[in-house]
Amino acid sequence: MSVEVLHRIQFALTISFHFIFPPLSLGVGLILVIFGIKSVRTKDPKWRQLSMFWVKIYGLIFSMGIATGIVQEFEFGTNWSQYSRFVGNIFGSLLAAEGIFAFMLEGGFLGLMLFGGTRLGNRMWLFATTMVVVGATFSATWIVMANSWMQTPQGFEIKDVGQGPQAFMTSFHDVVFTPSFLPRVLHVIAACWMVGSSLVLSVGAFYLLKKRHVELAKTMIRVALPVFTVVALLQVAVFGANQATEVAKNQPAKLASMEGLYQSESCAPMYLLGWTNPDTETTSGIHIPCLLSFLTDKSFDATVTGLEATPRDEWPAVNLVFQVYHLMINLGMLFILIGLVACGFWIWKRKIWDQRWLLWILVSSVVLTEIATETGWWTAEFSRQPWIVWQVLKTTDAYSPNVSFSQVMFSIVMFVLLYITVFVVFIRLLDRHIKEGPPPPVDPDETSSLPDSFGEIFRRRSRVSSGGD
Repeated sequence: MSVEVLHRIQFALTISFHFIFPPLSLGVGLILVIFGIKSVRTKDPKWRQLSMFWVKIYGLIFSMGIATGIVQEFEFGTNWSQYSRFVGNIFGSLLAAEGIFAFMLEGGFLGLMLFGGTRLGNRMWLFATTMVVVGATFSATWIVMANSWMQTPQGFEIKDVGQGPQAFMTSFHDVVFTPSFLPRVLHVIAACWMVGSSLVLSVGAFYLLKKRHVELAKTMIRVALPVFTVVALLQVAVFGANQATEVAKNQPAKLASMEGLYQSESCAPMYLLGWTNPDTETTSGIHIPCLLSFLTDKSFDATVTGLEATPRDEWPAVNLVFQVYHLMINLGMLFILIGLVACGFWIWKRKIWDQRWLLWILVSSVVLTEIATETGWWTAEFSRQPWIVWQVLKTTDAYSPNVSFSQVMFSIVMFVLLYITVFVVFIRLLDRHIKEGPPPPVDPDETSSLPDSFGEIFRRRSRVSSGGD
């Protein structure tokens, strides 16, 4: 095993662990905004209860995401110094913009969101929560933007400034709006909403199975289930289809590896599951004829480019890409089925509350959505190999040459031990909070004196400064 492979293993390990948490926080954030809107509109104390319960879970998830995300920032220097030198003029500006425009907004209102729930009125708390969620979504957008540039780079030129070739930005607009950016960011945000709503579904179903907090659990499911079902449908029918079109146009070798397509052909099939063998250049399994051609060009006779058009030494690990991609696709279809069946039982005289088998499926849904999100990320990254920047910089030319095999191996072992410990602590804290359940309803008399808007805060400060109460 080469030191390059170890660098890749370490980065894959750390970023895969990190990627457990941002989708959860973005999705739970959306549900919190819905709870806040309901609280403002209805004045029903149950919405405040649910908000205070889920904001603590959000804080736990958010802290895990921040702690694990910082690791990647350091690894760009410790493990991928050649890459950082080559793309730093472009990649650095995007990450800096994420910190200035997104993380500052997110962090600025985070304290009000986490600790102001019992001190702020409904409108003020909803505003703070919305700002945090907008900031988190904006942050994810910049990250996806940077990664999309690696997938379909444009708006740059390569210069040798004495320390080897480096990429320099020539058009900020072209760097930001690469061909893959919009389809990918919609796909990622939708996946995050599905993961977050599945966590709310899971907790609600768990309470129903245990016959605890029954009415609040039903409310959780009433809010999260429509979000989960609609997003699952859009993910497959719209966002996934747009991704296929974009990849076929800009990265045909990626699509060919995802579908195990070795020879270019019209009426290309789309596999549901199977096995591909790069040595014999054959793929077998269950497939739908001509569907891949239709997804890529809206025509059943469209020609899809095979791997034959790419030099053999530029092929990714085809079977690995094929398997993780189809696991993601099949889970996506399963989510549609789960959502539609659950909605059917919900509409049919509210029978969903009595279906223990369906409630257990909802409990497990968060694990399945996390797996789908991880495999989607792996598909995007593994299928880009051997390029770290598509058709510009290979991975073999991007890692840190002065870091030894033993150093990387030692750090991998340390990360494995650390992340196992951290994850166990996270699960125990999450489990304890869920078992404790939502707090008691907030007494309206206790909140009547709380500021409910910026205007009210300013009026109170004015009265105090003028000698009033």
